Amino acid sequence: MGSPTTAHSLPLLHTAELSRATYFNRVFTVVYTCAILALLYRHAVSLLHSPSFLSLSLLISDVVLSFMWMTAQSFRYRPIHRRVCIDKLDEVMNGRGFPALDVFICTADPYKEPPMSVVNTALSLMAYDYPTDKVSVYVSDDGGSQLTLFALMEAAKFAREWLPFCREKGIQERAPEAYFSMSYPWCQRTQKVKVMMYDNMKEKVENVVEKRKIVGKYITVDRDWEAFKQWNKEFTRQDHPTVIQVLLECGKDKDVGGQVMPNLIYLARQKSITSPHHFKAGALNALLRLSAIMTNAPVILTQDCDMFSNDPLTPLRALCYLLDPYVRPTLGYVQFPQCFYGLNKNDIYAAEVRRLFQINPKGFDGLRGPNYVGTGCFFSRRALFGGPSSFVEPEVPQLSPHHSVDEPIQSPQHLELAQKVASCDYENQTLWGSKIGFRYGSLVEDFYTGYLLKCEGWKSIYCQPEKPAFLGDGPNNLVDALSQLKRWSIGLLEVSFSKHCPLTFGVQSMGLLMGLAYSHYAFWPIWCIPLTVYAFLPQLALLNRVSILPMVSDPGFFLYAFLFVGAYGQDFLDFILDGGTAQRWWSDQRMWMIRGLSSYLFGLLEFLVKNIGIATLGFNLTNKVVDEQQSKRYEQEMFEFRVKSPMFVPMTTAAVVNLFSFLAGIVQFFNDEDKEVMHLQVLLAGFIVVNCWPIYEAMVLRADKGKMPAKISIISTALALALCIIFRYH
Repeated sequence: MGSPTTAHSLPLLHTAELSRATYFNRVFTVVYTCAILALLYRHAVSLLHSPSFLSLSLLISDVVLSFMWMTAQSFRYRPIHRRVCIDKLDEVMNGRGFPALDVFICTADPYKEPPMSVVNTALSLMAYDYPTDKVSVYVSDDGGSQLTLFALMEAAKFAREWLPFCREKGIQERAPEAYFSMSYPWCQRTQKVKVMMYDNMKEKVENVVEKRKIVGKYITVDRDWEAFKQWNKEFTRQDHPTVIQVLLECGKDKDVGGQVMPNLIYLARQKSITSPHHFKAGALNALLRLSAIMTNAPVILTQDCDMFSNDPLTPLRALCYLLDPYVRPTLGYVQFPQCFYGLNKNDIYAAEVRRLFQINPKGFDGLRGPNYVGTGCFFSRRALFGGPSSFVEPEVPQLSPHHSVDEPIQSPQHLELAQKVASCDYENQTLWGSKIGFRYGSLVEDFYTGYLLKCEGWKSIYCQPEKPAFLGDGPNNLVDALSQLKRWSIGLLEVSFSKHCPLTFGVQSMGLLMGLAYSHYAFWPIWCIPLTVYAFLPQLALLNRVSILPMVSDPGFFLYAFLFVGAYGQDFLDFILDGGTAQRWWSDQRMWMIRGLSSYLFGLLEFLVKNIGIATLGFNLTNKVVDEQQSKRYEQEMFEFRVKSPMFVPMTTAAVVNLFSFLAGIVQFFNDEDKEVMHLQVLLAGFIVVNCWPIYEAMVLRADKGKMPAKISIISTALALALCIIFRYH
């Protein structure tokens, strides 16, 4: 760290500025809190005077809405914007070399996560503007697929041409697929790299994936054949030995320009049907141990297989924080936002999840730092071995972050130990997953790991450069978007109802505001309670001419109006100030309601079922394979409903009930002489009807393959009618 005098003489590597909306948000929080208390008092009085199921349901719903709103204010308390000064790095380094960097890429299924996507991600990260002898890329293949290994072997050959090509041409988009899909300057060498090399590689890889086996004519080196001999008849996805292949070794392999290549290592950790493998967290821990033996870089980048680098200077941006002597002692990681390419104009599925990945992290950053989101994160290796002042020693000295690697990565001693630490039973009776490495116990291992690191005393920093550091695929159909959120919901509830609940353990360990911020995410799925209640009860009451919300003549009408407009207005302002558009905000709030009746609801139900001992489906990957016709409908902003998913039933039933209710309310308005109509209930039904237009369109107006399945439409309509009848006679 250097002496205090030296530290103070160093130039600033980064700056931070408080958001201009901070003080407005604090004042608004006080005013809005008073309105919430008035509403809850009104509910309590109503329940005491005339207790009923309806009044109790509304009270519970508004308590949940109030809780979620209050926890969200922690993000608005002190949001900050940061900037880095890359040009000052050399002065700070003072002639010392940059620290080594280990990159972890995880993939699990070559049919849902195409190997060419993994190849592009790996190549883009290998091509960083960073000393190549300091970069090591590790790919974990949890599917244990020879197709993925073949693709990476081809990538290793292509990298010898691609890396010097990127440096010489000054290319910024260093994923070949991204670069060649743009308008690029043509020259003879570019044409050679694209047509003769990249397109040829792509054809080979896609061909073996289509045939589901390695084509003999593509393997010309005996050593490569030896690697594939491990895939015998006993080798299955769930049960197979460890496979480690060093595809590129720094010091031995060079590119066409004579410069050393980065390390590229493939790992398929041992799997057994009798041993738990802990999904992605287990894969990351296997990479953490393997890399410790081979390279043990002090900085680790974790990356999803479909998130390629969009800025070759990204590691230098991260180093502006990781090398800062003022923050380094307690800095656990630097998180970059998840950004997506290929989204349609208005992002109809709200796939960018702007509040989660871009808005709220700024608020987190003003406290103790953003949460870990599973990709685009530069860790200090030391942070994964206990708190800043409570180092946890691993069971093997070679796994310690302080261990110095002196031998080549393919030395017999390294390979022997690597096989051992990648075995399926290695973690038995150790602290891996509890005190060391990425944490087990939740399907959202990223959220849980980041949360526990904060509880141990680590801080983090959010780095959002103008040019996105990484770009990835977002879901382009509704069922994938909802399934992903359902999986998150189950994992978040696992954290909420564990001994590490953010409301108790989190507040005690991190302080009130950070505890509330993490509670907001941990209890995300309970959004389904108020959203389900307000999607059905006021509308069913309206159909039966029962008033459960204030009339216009009641002062409570204006209280409800203020709470609705205030919450939506604040959300809209956050979205626009962060660079979003009004149309994308509309898509975001519509998807929030859809998720409440699908992802959150089914996630909560599956969590409850799982905890009473009934088996559930477990972990599911998001499908990243693109269908051409589906893509066309997505570009035309048409919702994709063609899968007969049970998650479509509640939202479709709500759409039908709200349409009936809204039409009935309009009829009442024109028929009642005193015009004392239940305006709030009519307005609520009308608002939901407008949001449900894609559902009505898919049920009635569309004839393409993405329309609502007839079975879902029939079941939902029948349920809507049944609810109306039941409510009528009860």
